[in-house]
Amino acid sequence: MGEYGTFAERLESVAADLDDVAFDRLREAVADGETTRSSEDRELMKARRAIEKAIQVLRQLDGA
Repeated sequence: MGEYGTFAERLESVAADLDDVAFDRLREAVADGETTRSSEDRELMKARRAIEKAIQVLRQLDGA
């Protein structure tokens, strides 16, 4: 694995951490009786998608 693959692995760890935070926030919202997604949840998911895109690019660079 090259340098880019290492970066991709680190980003995968960050993405997993974001998933954990988002799930915790969702669980709290349900416990509080919320019925709609919060703006924080939407922003976390945007960040998560951006990280996924970066991982894909880095994996492609690593394979090139």
